[in-house]
Amino acid sequence: MIICAGNNETFDFATPMGVGLIEAAMNLTRLCLFDKPEFLLFIGSAGSYGNHTIFDIVESKTASNIELAFLNDDAYTPLDNVISTNMTNKKEIIVNSSNYISTSQELTKKFLKLGVEIENMEFFSVLKIAQEFNIPAGGVFCITNYTNKDAHNDFLKNHEKAKELLASHVKSRIKELTSNSKDSL
Repeated sequence: MIICAGNNETFDFATPMGVGLIEAAMNLTRLCLFDKPEFLLFIGSAGSYGNHTIFDIVESKTASNIELAFLNDDAYTPLDNVISTNMTNKKEIIVNSSNYISTSQELTKKFLKLGVEIENMEFFSVLKIAQEFNIPAGGVFCITNYTNKDAHNDFLKNHEKAKELLASHVKSRIKELTSNSKDSL
C-alpha cells in the first residue's frame, strides 16, 4: 500500500494518512487495525540538512525523532528515537521527523554528524506503526528545500514540481518491479 501525508501533498495512487506525527500515527493505526496492508510505502516531500539538493529523490527505511533541543544537549529522551525496517547492513539515509520544520542551518548541520540527512514530518510515525504491526515499510522522498530561513518559501516554490518528480519516480519503480517479477515467473 502506498501512503502519503495529505492536505496539499496527495497523489492519485496513494492514500492520505494525515500531516505530522500524531495524525499519521492515528490514521495509520486505524487502517492497520481494520485492513492491515502487506507492505507500506510512504511518499512525500523532505527538507535537506545539506547533503541532498533540491529535487533529489531519496529512499530510506530508517527514521529518527530528534528534536532540535537534543542537538545542544538541552533535552534528552528515555525513548528509542531511531527506528529502521532495514534488515540488511546497508547504510541507510536517516530521515528525521518532528512536528516542526527546521529553519536553523547552523543547528541542523549537527544532524549530519549524527548521520541524519533529511527531514519529513510523518516518516517516524509510519515506521513506528509498521514495526508495531510487523509490516515491512519504506519511504521515498523528494527534496523541496534546505533547512534554513527560506525553508517555507522554498517548499512552496518547489512543492508542485517535487510532487510530479516523486509520482514519476514511484510509478517508474512500480513498473520496474512489476516487469522484474514477471521475468522471474
